[in-house]
Amino acid sequence: MTATLVAKGLAGGYAARTLFDSLDLTVAPGDVIGVVGVNGAGKSTLLRLLAGVDEPLAGTVSLAPVDAFVGWLPQEHERVAGETVAAFITRRTGCADATAAMDRAAEALGDPDAGDAAADAYSAALERWLASGAADLDERIPVVLAELGFATGTDDGGVGPDSLMTSLSGGQAARVGLAALLLSRFDVVLLDEPTNDLDLDGLDRLEAFVRGLRGGVVLVSHDREFLARSVTAVLELDLAQSSNRLFGGGYDSYLEEREIARQHKRDAYEEYAATKADLVSRARTQREWSSQGVRNAMRKNPDNDKIRRRAASESSEKQAQKVRQMESRIARLDEVEEPRKEWQLEFTIGSAPRSSSVVATLSDATFVQGDFTLGPLSLQVSGGDRIGITGPNGAGKSTLLRALLGTQAPTSGTASLGSSVAVGEIDQARAAFTSDQPLAAAFEALVPEYTTADVRTLLAKFGLKADHVGRPASALSPGERTRAGLALLQARGVNVLVLDEPTNHLDLAAIEQLEQALDTYDGTLLLVTHDRRMLETVRLDRQWRVEAGRVTER
Repeated sequence: MTATLVAKGLAGGYAARTLFDSLDLTVAPGDVIGVVGVNGAGKSTLLRLLAGVDEPLAGTVSLAPVDAFVGWLPQEHERVAGETVAAFITRRTGCADATAAMDRAAEALGDPDAGDAAADAYSAALERWLASGAADLDERIPVVLAELGFATGTDDGGVGPDSLMTSLSGGQAARVGLAALLLSRFDVVLLDEPTNDLDLDGLDRLEAFVRGLRGGVVLVSHDREFLARSVTAVLELDLAQSSNRLFGGGYDSYLEEREIARQHKRDAYEEYAATKADLVSRARTQREWSSQGVRNAMRKNPDNDKIRRRAASESSEKQAQKVRQMESRIARLDEVEEPRKEWQLEFTIGSAPRSSSVVATLSDATFVQGDFTLGPLSLQVSGGDRIGITGPNGAGKSTLLRALLGTQAPTSGTASLGSSVAVGEIDQARAAFTSDQPLAAAFEALVPEYTTADVRTLLAKFGLKADHVGRPASALSPGERTRAGLALLQARGVNVLVLDEPTNHLDLAAIEQLEQALDTYDGTLLLVTHDRRMLETVRLDRQWRVEAGRVTER
């Protein structure tokens, strides 16, 4: 179905805080609109409003036609206990709701007293069920899973429609989420961070899917390369300026246009401020001259000569008139508001004394987990190495990191960690901050040398303020847990830095700041990422490719 979604005067937020207002947006067939802004600017809130999940503080959201099929896929792949892969996909594609609605309509139709309204309701429900793709979904699921690289025979350890979602790794869950998207038949698609945890093959498939859609798409993403390849327009939610603006063209065009617009704002304010300062200074000078003229006239005319007094008075009045003219010009100036500087994550990675020349060694080592085997591997990481690690999901990248850090013992062969190694790690699950302890207490336990005041000050620099530090760490958003992990890197001295998908859940500005921090860090670096621009930007001297349990150096 060809559908258009229109938002007018939309305002969103929570409690007493408005995140954005007066937002107008039209999503027509073929539009791919990327929504960008710092974490907390309201990007996910906007998608929920467009999906009709939440009510706006003001404004309206309408669809034409009104029965268009809108699909909202939230950021987290919510895993329900006992839910199979097939049931998850059925729910994410909207087929589960469409089936339930049709069953209810069919039951109502069976009522002998049901009239034409029940027949019409059943007809509409049936049409929606067919449009959702529910009729042949069960046949399509195994095909798409196989295309995404899943061995679908559950008897040999594969992932099939009957596998439990809770048994999957993060990468596998991300691929099942991608499968749900590929199997969906929405008229308008709303995607919240669809690239998280996807490998390069998954990213290619996602991009091809988005570009091939006939319907409109609104997506939130912090993957710069994905945005550059996919979007036709960018909606910026500017929290600092309390504004929103739609930029036509692709992502790279948006970056250029945004910088020009910001420079124009800065120039306009500086011109206004300089003009006002000049007029105020001239008015002050005129006022001083006027006052000085009166005093001089009084001193020079002790005989009360009326003519001289009149001349002095007229001169003083002329000066006062000039002051009034100056003040009038100041009042007539069109005020230009000073652009507010938006909050930026600024940090460095704390350094520790150098480690030994050999950081970690694997010698003919294998690591067995169930039906998966990594190795045998013979690898060495030397002090100061900067290694980028890539590979498909499930290939063994996280297992390799655990092997190198000594947190997983080899099944055969040997593994050793060098001396004086101080490891700083941001793991894929952000496990350091998943307890029910308040964030401040959990952080303080990890850096006991810090006082409570020092901990709160440091966390505040990472945008984690009073309303965050008292909350359970597990209740923080993924982005907030990632920033807490970065704060921990600054607090601790490290000489071996291990980052497993560090860009997941970080906003664009924070990703760029992380790249700058990595540029000045001179210790050993192990970087696992599928962020293509980060791989190009960060200085690396070695590249490891992990695939099918093997590691090759490029």
